[in-house]
Parts: sequence; structure tokens; C-alpha cells
Amino acid sequence: MKNISFRQLRSLLAIESHGKIVEAAKVLRLSAPAVTLQLKQLEAEAGVQLFDRMAHGMYPTEAGRAVLSAARDIEDRLQLLSDELNAFKGIKRGRITVGAVSTVRYFASAMQNAFANEFPDIDLDLVIDRRTETIERLKKRTVDIALVGRPPRDISVRAAIFGEHSLVVVAPPHHPLVGRHGISKADIVEEHFIVRGTGSSTRISFERFMADIPGRAAGPITEMELVEDIKRAVMVDTGLAFLAAHSVAEEVREGKLAVLDVVGLPIRRQWFAVSRTDRAMTPVMTAFQEFLTRRSGQFLPEALPA
Repeated sequence: MKNISFRQLRSLLAIESHGKIVEAAKVLRLSAPAVTLQLKQLEAEAGVQLFDRMAHGMYPTEAGRAVLSAARDIEDRLQLLSDELNAFKGIKRGRITVGAVSTVRYFASAMQNAFANEFPDIDLDLVIDRRTETIERLKKRTVDIALVGRPPRDISVRAAIFGEHSLVVVAPPHHPLVGRHGISKADIVEEHFIVRGTGSSTRISFERFMADIPGRAAGPITEMELVEDIKRAVMVDTGLAFLAAHSVAEEVREGKLAVLDVVGLPIRRQWFAVSRTDRAMTPVMTAFQEFLTRRSGQFLPEALPA
């Protein structure tokens, strides 16, 4: 394997990412025959087939996945070297890709603006998605750091706390329970709840919170993926919702939603910046993580709506 080149490995990664040689060639700014030749040369050097050629795309073989894993390690190490050399020069520049769960969108712009002002030479790419997809990106190394409300347990990660958020039950402002103090779980057990999808942090917290109430598991629910859709449904009196307080702060201030005074709520949770332990922290990653810890008070919304 001594004759493998970085260019061949980059072609291999592009084929995996885009599924077709033609698409990989476009990204690499090469011709399709040139990428095909690099793949053939790499397979000849390895002595095994690295991709299965299907009519609808290219899929890595077991051997191909092993080579792809090594290619990603080499790419990560070269990026780390570049960042380290810049650090020796006193330069903080580069690029970082951050994955984030969907409720981060409520402070994403403020966070990005604050980071850009402090580190104008670092490009921050933020990918906001559901928790499941965000963790999957971390597993596949397509993001450097993930911002989540609960670190994953099935991969080894570093987890740095950078703030707090709260979970509450919200209702339309004219709901009979609005203004009542000390509402018990039993008082809301038969309410129709609109909840996030299975696997989301708020859905898991809701199920744990209501787990000790007989019959709640079979209680009426409607599942929606988007927080904005859930808020709209509650505002038109479709039901109650269990959501992050900062995601409803604006609607509460405007009188469109009300936070119920339920015993045991709010549930306070922490924000975590997580990264893989099997990957070295680059200076750019360290700069971003330290920024979150140091400056989070300037862009994180209040844990509870006013």
C-alpha cells in the first residue's frame, strides 16, 4: 500500500459521498475517466475490489469501508497538522462544521454572529437537524462538533457543558389550567399532547416525566417533527405541548401561549458540545468550544420565558 496517493484517497471519499463517479468528478474538478483510473489504480494496489458497481450507484465493499476509514483518518490528521502549523504562526483560521439539534435554531444566528466577530478567519458551517441525524453525522465524522441536550451513549465522546435550557408544558392562553398553581401530573394525564418525534430529546424527557402516571402511555398524542408546527397547533387549541422554554419564549411574551405551573417543572437541562474522543481536538475546534463556554451568556436565550 506504499504507492497510494492522497489524490486517490480523496477520489475514494468523493465516490462514497456522492455515490457516482460522475458526481465525484464534478466535485473534484476532474474528468470521470480520471476518477475511474484513480479508483482502478487504488484497487490494483489494494488487491481487492473497493466498490460494488450498481446501476443506481457505487457502494463500498467491506474492504472499501476499511480503506475509507483510513482515508478519513489521514484527512483528519492532515487538517490537524494544518491547524497546528497555523497555531505555531499565531494564526486562528480554518473551517469547522458543527451539527446541532433543531432547537439550536432559536439562538443559531446570535451564536454565529458572535463567533464571526471574534474569529473572522474561521468559517463556521452549521448543520441543524433532528437529534438522530445530528448524532449520525458525528458518527460518520461529517461534523467536527455536535451541539445537543444529551450526549450520545453509543460512541465515546468528550462533552463540554456550555449552557442551560428548560423544558415546560405550554397551553393556549384561554386553557382552563392557565393561571392555576401547583398543577399535578394527574391533572394533565388525559390532556391531548402534541409531541416531537420518537428519539428527540424533548420526547424522551416527556415520556420519562409522565412515566409514573397510570394510563399516560396510552394517552392521546399527536406527533409532529417541527417545533413551529407544534406551537401553531397549540395556539389553535389542538392540545398541550412539552417543549424547550426558549423555543416558546417569544409566543409567551406575546400572549399567544402560556406556560402551565405543573409540579416538577420546569425540568432543567444542559447544553453540551460533544466531539469524538478518537479524534484529536484541532486548534479551531478548541477555539469554538472555548468560545461557547466563555460567550454563551451573550447569545443563549433565558432558560425560562419572561
